[in-house]
Amino acid sequence: MKLLSAQQTSACKIAFLALLVLSQTVVARSAPDVEYAIVKKIPIPGQGSFDYLTVDESARRLYVSHGTQVEVLDIDTLSLIGNVPKTPGVHGIAIAPESGRGFVSNGKASTVTIFDLKTLKPISDVPTGSKPDAIIYDPATSRVFAFNGEGNSATAIDAATGKVAGTVDLGGGPEFAAADGEGYVFNNLEDQSQVLKINSRTLKVEERWPTSPCSSPSSMAIDRANHRLFIGCRSKVMAVMNTDTGKVITTLPIGEHVDATAFDRETGLVFNSNGEGTVTVIREDSPDAYSVIETVKTVPRAKTMALDPKTHQLFLSTIENGQFEVLVVGR
Repeated sequence: MKLLSAQQTSACKIAFLALLVLSQTVVARSAPDVEYAIVKKIPIPGQGSFDYLTVDESARRLYVSHGTQVEVLDIDTLSLIGNVPKTPGVHGIAIAPESGRGFVSNGKASTVTIFDLKTLKPISDVPTGSKPDAIIYDPATSRVFAFNGEGNSATAIDAATGKVAGTVDLGGGPEFAAADGEGYVFNNLEDQSQVLKINSRTLKVEERWPTSPCSSPSSMAIDRANHRLFIGCRSKVMAVMNTDTGKVITTLPIGEHVDATAFDRETGLVFNSNGEGTVTVIREDSPDAYSVIETVKTVPRAKTMALDPKTHQLFLSTIENGQFEVLVVGR
């Protein structure tokens, strides 16, 4: 056996230590570095179905759909402070801060209720297509888009005047949507396994992109800075899509029956809330690389969710032992 010189031995030791440091760095980066859990449960009186939740970050309010009204909570005190009444079959809530108005999609009435953000008092009801469900605000055009589940269309409403600006024929059943802030709105067609790219100024569908290998896309969030869509799919994966090209960059495993996805732009974490009673936490390592880092146990049927960018807490609604409640999930 050939013996190593002292110089060679020293070089080997340095190389070994460098390799050890590198391996520890890789392990540290790949290991879960967050631990989310339920930190509070907020019981809310009354019966009825539930769907979307929406955070008004500047006003520090949380809007929660609940049967025939919208419950309004103070995010900082986690207390119920009021409601928006007479919203039959409420699904979603959109906030237009510049106009001081909120918008509620009423699935049973096929209308959108406009309300005052300060007083919570209803202003008017706007007719839409059949059974509006998801609803979002597009800051580029100051328009609200209500996606009509049975009408296979989207109704665009001018936030300031409350007048209908037009209708977009979608050609399929819409689910959730996101706006890039530059004049485009993206929408899932769950029954077609497609994402639509809609020009929010001309109200025309410009692109129809397949979400394969993700199927039945249900939820959506957007990283505006990096032009990435995060699409939660009922096939138990989250797809990452380039908003410029429509290319699916990667997919990652998530839980059963996803219904909401949220992106925290400060931490780079993507959250998918699943009806099985979990939240899948995914880290954006780079615009093209992602890691599943944690599965948070919540409560069965807690499938809709909103994120508070200030506190990084999540809010989910569900019914547990006959009691409607909002779950607060944080670190």
